[in-house]
Amino acid sequence: MNRIHTLFNTKKERVLSIYFTGGFPELESTMEIMEAIQAGGADIIEIGVPYSDPVADGPTIQDSNMIALENGISLKKIFEQLKGFRAKIHIPVVMMGYLNPIMQYGMEEFCKKCKEVGIDGLILPDLPMQQYLDDYKSLFEEYELVNTFLISPQTSENRIREIDENTNGFIYMVSSHSITGAKAGISEEQIAYFERVKAMNLKNPRLIGFGISDAETFSKASEYSNGAIIGSAFIKTVKDSKSLSEDIQKYLKSIVE
Repeated sequence: MNRIHTLFNTKKERVLSIYFTGGFPELESTMEIMEAIQAGGADIIEIGVPYSDPVADGPTIQDSNMIALENGISLKKIFEQLKGFRAKIHIPVVMMGYLNPIMQYGMEEFCKKCKEVGIDGLILPDLPMQQYLDDYKSLFEEYELVNTFLISPQTSENRIREIDENTNGFIYMVSSHSITGAKAGISEEQIAYFERVKAMNLKNPRLIGFGISDAETFSKASEYSNGAIIGSAFIKTVKDSKSLSEDIQKYLKSIVE
């Protein structure tokens, strides 16, 4: 069974997913960061594939993307770094990125490499639903890759139900109509959105992302979903770190404990 399905079959609440940018802060940081995320108590690792023209990422993740690209990271290099990672990492690992670099790499070759190294799922925010259904669904299934779509407060109920029907991992709930990055708490408007989606009784679990940064926002988001995703605040922790493993574990334990 796919590790994402196993996770949500055994853990229904306070699931913590951590996003980090491949190749940041140093070109060869990938494995050290993954091991620290797991040791810190997170449930899912999201590896971001750096891209020069992101559409949804705020300044913190944009900055990490540029540093990673300047470090010399590429999709090919990320796969080289991930060889053998399953000897140490047992939690689900997802790759998140934009279509352009993946299309240049080749979608089938990309899926094949994901399967080879042990990736469980994909988050491709700019992959249109119809293109997924027409061109890639069978490919993802062939290589046992769970696909995740995003919804936002502006997504209609009909669209959310369509996404729920065509997603087989979890639904990524963007918490607000904005780019990634820490915000000041969670507003009443956001809570109304969380409650509206919760009341739809969707078949897939839901993780809330964008603006989740600390124990308070993680706990609040988890009241209305199966858990949450932290990206920018984690990237900031990594950027400011003098001792990656120690600082990452300290930060994550402040979230989950």
